[in-house]
Amino acid sequence: MNSPFNEVKYKALLEGLEVSEVFYSKIPFGNSIFRIDAEYFQKKYLREDLLLSNYETVYLGEDAFITDGQHGYHVVDENSEIRHLTAKNFKNWFADDINADRLAKWVDENNKRSSLEVNDIVLTTRGSVGYCALVKENVLPANIDQDVARISIKNKNRIKPQFFITYLNSKYGQDWILRNQTGMVQQGLALWRVREIPIPLLNINFQKVIEKTIEFSYSLIVDSKNKYTQAEEILLEEMGLKDFEPSNEPVNIKSFKDSFLASGRLDAEYYQKKYEGYIKLIKNYKHGFEPFSKVCNLKDKNYSPNETKQYKYIELANIGKTGDINGCTTSLGKDLPTRARRIVSENDVIISSIEGSLDSCALITKEYDNALCSTGFYVVNSDKINSETLLILFKSEPMQNILKKSCSGTILTAINKTELEKIPIPLIDYTKQQQIAELIEESFALKKQSEKLLETTKRVVEIAIEENEEKAIKYINSKVS
Repeated sequence: MNSPFNEVKYKALLEGLEVSEVFYSKIPFGNSIFRIDAEYFQKKYLREDLLLSNYETVYLGEDAFITDGQHGYHVVDENSEIRHLTAKNFKNWFADDINADRLAKWVDENNKRSSLEVNDIVLTTRGSVGYCALVKENVLPANIDQDVARISIKNKNRIKPQFFITYLNSKYGQDWILRNQTGMVQQGLALWRVREIPIPLLNINFQKVIEKTIEFSYSLIVDSKNKYTQAEEILLEEMGLKDFEPSNEPVNIKSFKDSFLASGRLDAEYYQKKYEGYIKLIKNYKHGFEPFSKVCNLKDKNYSPNETKQYKYIELANIGKTGDINGCTTSLGKDLPTRARRIVSENDVIISSIEGSLDSCALITKEYDNALCSTGFYVVNSDKINSETLLILFKSEPMQNILKKSCSGTILTAINKTELEKIPIPLIDYTKQQQIAELIEESFALKKQSEKLLETTKRVVEIAIEENEEKAIKYINSKVS
């Protein structure tokens, strides 16, 4: 069995199988966790170890300050400017503050070690392990919780934060995290393990190329958001909302005839004066208004997925702040949840029906044509208002308040079809609609360009590790130029 012939034959038998042969004497110990489970020694992991061994590597802890957030508590203070960022804010390369609570200042003061700074990297270490993002000015001041690691690169002459976030998002970084997380009920990555993330020391000039590309990608996202804001401002100015101040009066007296007999509602929330003000604003719009049922086409028929067909599935978690869709689940029809019963088409607008997430509205782009979405969305389009304007309109302050007014229910508060169809919709001037559409199209195009650039940059780092930096540079030049 020790002859060269038998050894070759033995290796041939293993070819194509997920089987790795590792000598016990070569299993790394030292500071590393003791692992002898087969999962840890998958072929792809060993292949990646071999490729990384071609470069000088350092442990992350040698060049970075690493800590987690406060343990066991956080105190919300709506008047605070300090964002409390969690896993949901780190899904797309750059940290965002969507739906982030505001943290009490004293909590931040007591946890300055985890107070974020520009170009810190944040990494989720429990639950949704592996989400990572670069911190920019737009989310500061901010702090994190105990399930997030703050990584502050100290030696930026050796490791650029932009290079590290790209490496961490590459298959090498993500596979290392997947391989090294542990736990029985809930998987996690201990801080001491984060400090042992191996980083290949690629040439600093190569890292500067990555740095420049990542910063350019971020500038595209900023430009995208600015275009969206311009579109919002056109609509708000057109509707006269810029000078509008809703009533703050806590009391509104209604007769039985003008309340329950007219609406069937007895809850005080429904009759707040601010809601009446928003409805009056729309009904006084200079170009008129009509009820939702006359302006919009509602696509509310259930669709039965083909069990053997693959579908893109959009849910609330996929909806971005500016009406875009940040990814989706791709599954066979038989594996989709029972709520995946609405089919969408390009230029439809999906509107959340659930109170608490009413601003989760999105425009369906070509990429998601014929995708499915949750029954928690209303799927609409219009022959009188273009889709881009419809998106901005339903995310606007007046419409969000009117949608909230119309919600009902006990366990799950939502707006039903009957209430939705009665909502007044302003017939926005056609010229303004065109301006809004152009800005939203530009906004979406810029965001898509940024996303493609990030994917390209990730692949560039992988090519550098697998082949060499020269080929990686040629690749990025061919894609960017």
